[in-house]
Amino acid sequence: MDLIYKSLALLMLFATTLAQYEDFGGFEGYHHKAVSQQHQSLDDHHGEEYDLDYHAHPKYSFDYAVKDPHTGDEKEHWETRDGDKVKGSYTLVETDGTKRVVEYEADDKNGFNAVVHKIGTPKHEEYHAKPAHEPVQYQHDYGHFDEGFVPVGAYGH
Repeated sequence: MDLIYKSLALLMLFATTLAQYEDFGGFEGYHHKAVSQQHQSLDDHHGEEYDLDYHAHPKYSFDYAVKDPHTGDEKEHWETRDGDKVKGSYTLVETDGTKRVVEYEADDKNGFNAVVHKIGTPKHEEYHAKPAHEPVQYQHDYGHFDEGFVPVGAYGH
């Protein structure tokens, strides 16, 4: 009887594997279809205008700034790249009120170099944490119990 159950389990495992294998046209067909569909959808979506050239001369420029009075988040960043030369700067306001300015450059000869400036005087504010509510003092009278025994819950016996 044990042999019948093992054979049945092995047969079911083989049948489910075969069913999955045939649905995708075999493992080779599955991988081939997925790759070709992926390339086709990229071409359809971008058309002729979007060809990837991994050896093209990299050139870009960007900048952004954030000033959020609610959170106090204040920063800005810009960067340009032309080939192997990158140049940029970012500025942010630290929690102590000073401004950090980082100017950086990178190229294939000198590597990455950054100069950091700190502008302003740190503001040191005293912070004293206050509890959200006043602590409650609990007093329990367990005089009618043996010393050292404290009940966990009240039982109505």
